[in-house]
Amino acid sequence: MRCPFCRNRGNRVVDSRLSGDGGTIRRRRMCSACQRRFTTYERVEEAAPVVVKKDGRREPYDRLKVIAGIKRACEKRPVSMETIEKIADRIEAAAADLGGKEAPSSLIGAAVMNALHEIDQVAYVRFASVYRSFKDIGEFMQELEELIRQRESDGDGVARAAVAAPSARARDKKREPPA
Repeated sequence: MRCPFCRNRGNRVVDSRLSGDGGTIRRRRMCSACQRRFTTYERVEEAAPVVVKKDGRREPYDRLKVIAGIKRACEKRPVSMETIEKIADRIEAAAADLGGKEAPSSLIGAAVMNALHEIDQVAYVRFASVYRSFKDIGEFMQELEELIRQRESDGDGVARAAVAAPSARARDKKREPPA
């Protein structure tokens, strides 16, 4: 390990501590040449699966891409970075638990959608609109109506039903032929 200050290879471990989750060891080191201290972290390197895209391309799993997609969907929403990272942790663990070397991108996208559905419906709809690539506003409206129905069945949608009803009536008026 090279010293980040003087680039010398000689150093010794002064202190080692296990992280809270037990997955990382923090080591304080001291350079034998310049006597300055620096910190290194040691963790088990897990082989991440290769993601198989819809078009058949394969690329290495990238946690940062998953986090970026979730962050984009949660933009200006009350979702903490800690929550986003926990979602990414669960998805990464699920992909690794497949046991194989490959994970379909559809599995990762569905896992993100399920997690967002539980946390924030607006973020869910944002992610779904990109992930499912709705062809027109009708498909988008179907997804929103499904969300409203789920909320109503959960007992949280009485006010939502009142808001959704006028849009349904307006849509029906558009379908009626002019008199």
